Amino acid sequence: MPNFAFDDSNIEWRRLEGVDHLWLSVRDIDDEAGIVHVLYKFAANEKILLHRHKTVNKTFVIQGEHRLYHADGELKEMRPVGSYKVSPPSEDPHREGGGDQDVIVFFTIYGKGLLYEILDDAQNVVAPLTVEDFRALL
Repeated sequence: MPNFAFDDSNIEWRRLEGVDHLWLSVRDIDDEAGIVHVLYKFAANEKILLHRHKTVNKTFVIQGEHRLYHADGELKEMRPVGSYKVSPPSEDPHREGGGDQDVIVFFTIYGKGLLYEILDDAQNVVAPLTVEDFRALL
């Protein structure tokens, strides 16, 4: 089977202020169902800030390798292109990033309020990310 490259040149990528190595494109918000669809692009061989998921996240890796790291920076999991994963909410903080190339992951996030907590290195909550924050990026 031939390999195909994902062309993201027509996607309007946005940034979250203060978050390095991450671009996102909010594709849809279904308020009634409580579902947010987002494309994330994580920079190659980098890690984003520490955070935790407060709701169910379903992910599909479109390009590259999605890497997850424990709070201490140790590699936790590698998800190759084509991987689909259902992740329940968790109090376990982690970082995410790309493998040897930028990784693009389609997220389906379930929730009507708080979706993520951004943490400092001491694991103190420094900012919430809510549906309204994603709406501002739509």
